Amino acid sequence: MPEPGSKKYDTRRARLRKEAERSGISDQDADAAAKETLRREPEGRSGGPETERGRGPKGERPENE
Repeated sequence: MPEPGSKKYDTRRARLRKEAERSGISDQDADAAAKETLRREPEGRSGGPETERGRGPKGERPENE
């Protein structure tokens, strides 16, 4: 699942929201349900930086990592 704020995330949320609205859920509740569905999907959460460079400057990194 894409990161929150990305175009793919927004597209997926809009589709989930539309499905919920079609099933009879109100507009506000459909939006909340779509966000909750995406939040619960484990691949929707960031795994953190994938490279050493992504962790930031070497002098500013926590020592325990």
